[in-house]
Amino acid sequence: MATCAELFVSFFKIGTFTIGGGYAMIPLMEKELVDRRQWISREEFMDMMALSQAMPGIFAGNMATSLGYKLRGVRGALAAIAGNILVPIGIILLLAIFFRHFQDNRIVEAVFKGIRPAVVALIAAPVFKMAKTAKLSWRNGWIPIAAALLIWLLGISPVWIILAAAAGGFIYGKITERRNAA
Repeated sequence: MATCAELFVSFFKIGTFTIGGGYAMIPLMEKELVDRRQWISREEFMDMMALSQAMPGIFAGNMATSLGYKLRGVRGALAAIAGNILVPIGIILLLAIFFRHFQDNRIVEAVFKGIRPAVVALIAAPVFKMAKTAKLSWRNGWIPIAAALLIWLLGISPVWIILAAAAGGFIYGKITERRNAA
């Protein structure tokens, strides 16, 4: 069982060494929480990710709060979220204070442009891992592609896509349940 100090330290590391925000944290979170610490299973991690994405607020904060609460209650949630946001908030404050002095600097601009592909890679890697864990195949892989196209090309709100997916999943589950019962 994790202590509040261990939760703080783990999420402090995650918050410190992740560039790019919430989704870029996924590989580091999975390695620390599932592989190294073994506080939760890979399936629990996937469920917690799905829940954290659905909840309002910052994804990384939701993950930290959820896991901290699961392992140590309110104190664990507070320790995990404090560890997770301490360094990023400090960096944001420093950037806000000094950015106006450097915003037109070509080197700073180049650094930010150089970081973008790394962030994309950090986000793409867990997407493929999540697809494998979620047992995404050619048979059902059309669903996220269709959802992305509906949002991008037709401008359909993601809320409607999520509601349709939930209804479709419920209906599919009921049909599968009836088949298995027969």
